[in-house]
Amino acid sequence: MNRILPLMQREWLQHRFGWTLLTLLPLLLALLLTSVSTIQLDDDTVASAGVALPALLGMIAIAGSTAVVFLLMWTGSLIIVSGLARRDHADRSIEFWLSLPVSHSASLGTPMFVHLVLAPAAALLIGLVGGYALSFVLVGRVAGVGAWLDLPWSQIIPGSLAVALRLLAGLPLATLWLAPLVLLVVLMTAWFRRWGWVVLAVGLGLGGVLLKRVFGQPFINEVTVQLLHHARMAMVNGRQGGFNVDNASQSRQMLEAIPGWALHDFGAALRDLASPLLAGGLLFAAGCFALLVLWRQRGAGGAG
Repeated sequence: MNRILPLMQREWLQHRFGWTLLTLLPLLLALLLTSVSTIQLDDDTVASAGVALPALLGMIAIAGSTAVVFLLMWTGSLIIVSGLARRDHADRSIEFWLSLPVSHSASLGTPMFVHLVLAPAAALLIGLVGGYALSFVLVGRVAGVGAWLDLPWSQIIPGSLAVALRLLAGLPLATLWLAPLVLLVVLMTAWFRRWGWVVLAVGLGLGGVLLKRVFGQPFINEVTVQLLHHARMAMVNGRQGGFNVDNASQSRQMLEAIPGWALHDFGAALRDLASPLLAGGLLFAAGCFALLVLWRQRGAGGAG
């Protein structure tokens, strides 16, 4: 652990400015725009929501803030990880990192874990807290500060925390489903530098066409689509059904049902792990990671 923590600290020192922008800038812009812009709701929306309108606006602000900040960080992390293997080559600092008493697997695996799991998880929590602040401004502008104070916080807070915990629990599962695709991209960029994306796109494209036309099996395309589908299901499985809110009583019932829904939804995501596709994907990802370790052991291609 004493050797892993410095690797995590390196990621913080190197990416803290970008992480701060991805998390705080969207929240500040949303708060600013909500504070100064004109908020108009059509009469049908106001009439259908009725007295539940402040609660609905508050929940929309919390959910929207959490989702946007999380997705921005997750997307940025995927982009960073794609070039992770070669990031130290421009200034030849790879020679320094290779000299440290840290295993090659830790040098590769720790940054990936930080970017794919820890950074998005932190962004999700920041987005959740920012959503509470955004709900104050939004509800205050539309219905007044008193309406925000009168919101059913004893239900909103447990419900929002349950959804956040559900997403946090699903994040490692989604990462497992995406591991074959992510590590394949990292391996291609390690071997072919900036041409890695081109080689991968052409290879997958031609391979998919060849398999479909010669053998009649669109294997590559189907596997890719299924991996992406299961990654989404790991975050929000959706098999437990949705919620319909037409009035205040239904909104309260929905808030009370969210913790139970989140628990059952996570159970469905766990059951999805018992799949030959995941086993084969993790085996393929392990092979890609082993090739990355071997590439690094050989001096990262001569640090070229």
